[in-house]
Amino acid sequence: MPNLVEVTDAADPRLADYTRLRDVELRKSLEAERGLFIAEGEKVIRRAIGVGHPVRSVLTTAKWLDALGDLLDGVTVYVVTDEVMQGVAGFQVHRGALASLERLPLPAVPGLLAAGARRRVLVLEDLVDHGNVGAIFRCAAALGVDAVILSPRCADPLYRRSVKVSMGAVFAVPYARMTDWHDGLADLRAAGYQTLALTPAQSAVPMDKVALRDRAALLLGSEGDGLSSRWLHEADEQVCIPMSGTAMDLGVDSLNVVAAAAIACHTLLR
Repeated sequence: MPNLVEVTDAADPRLADYTRLRDVELRKSLEAERGLFIAEGEKVIRRAIGVGHPVRSVLTTAKWLDALGDLLDGVTVYVVTDEVMQGVAGFQVHRGALASLERLPLPAVPGLLAAGARRRVLVLEDLVDHGNVGAIFRCAAALGVDAVILSPRCADPLYRRSVKVSMGAVFAVPYARMTDWHDGLADLRAAGYQTLALTPAQSAVPMDKVALRDRAALLLGSEGDGLSSRWLHEADEQVCIPMSGTAMDLGVDSLNVVAAAAIACHTLLR
């Protein structure tokens, strides 16, 4: 049975895990300090629990208790009105429930690459938009990518918006975070990966023409500047998604990073 606790005040300190979920800087500090993250909605909460994240508590309204019932045995569940929910979170929670869950230790990059048959890997360099990171994880899960590697400054896949946009795919695709950007590709080389740097430059090798090796890692750069010059030059090969002549005439010389990731992943897994 869940431990149901009715709360009527949005300022109640017991709800501190859920405070101001749209305040990115506050959430970064609070979640790192407490080792937690927030999952929103029944499906995402189920996926997070399903891969072993311990539940700290759940915040929900009475009408969602039945849908979540099988997940709540022994869990502290704060039951609030819609008004209190909005007051705590800072927005209207359309999916009816939030869960505060504990983070699990991340593997080191070499350990992740050595575990199992990780043939196709994505490497994200300094993507700072949480929605983009979540969407790329969703692409990776849908298209069969085996793992994702994050640069040190890359956005947190377990930030609420990342989790929400990914539809829980951040729990399905194994990932690790580099501790050093400067020599960040060294672990990939040591593990025998062919490193492919995706660039909008049409002088690069088209993705569908690349001679793929057994192990390949696709490098994706930040939303504005793309890959750093260091990673571009360190990669085994620079690759591109060919743009049509019409697109170029219209001044469209590249895709946003999520669209590019989806197309490149589909080609990578041919």
